[in-house]
Amino acid sequence: MLDTDLANRLTRLIGAERSHTLLQFLRFGVVGSIGFVVDTAVLYGGLALGLGLYAGRAVSYLAAATTTWALNRVWTFRGQGTASALQQWATFVLVCLIGFAFNYGTYALMVATMPLVAEHPVLGVAAGSLAGMIGNFLLSRRFVFGGVARAEALPDTN
Repeated sequence: MLDTDLANRLTRLIGAERSHTLLQFLRFGVVGSIGFVVDTAVLYGGLALGLGLYAGRAVSYLAAATTTWALNRVWTFRGQGTASALQQWATFVLVCLIGFAFNYGTYALMVATMPLVAEHPVLGVAAGSLAGMIGNFLLSRRFVFGGVARAEALPDTN
């Protein structure tokens, strides 16, 4: 209900296509926040199991990517894309490697050069997550979930 009301208001202000894209981006951000929690929890779990700062982060990233793919599939990009779930997941993981390069690169640089981040890796996870978000959104929207939404997926403005 709130989502529909917000979509209708945005559509009147900025048009249907921009409104739809903005709402997708906001949903993508919410899903990314959930992915951040998963990423951090798995990282700290991996650290407790002795994986270390770098291997632990690689495992935590894969767990977060799988979580965010599933949530984006059912909420952010609902009804978009024609590939099977397995193909979509594989494509999502592949295209997110570009975002991962920014994400993990930011994390690794900060852990290596900032003692505070090495002591509190959640800071590096947060910075890395922000670095990869926009690229992941654009790539996911285009290559994983089939580009611009079909007309029936646009919000109803009546």
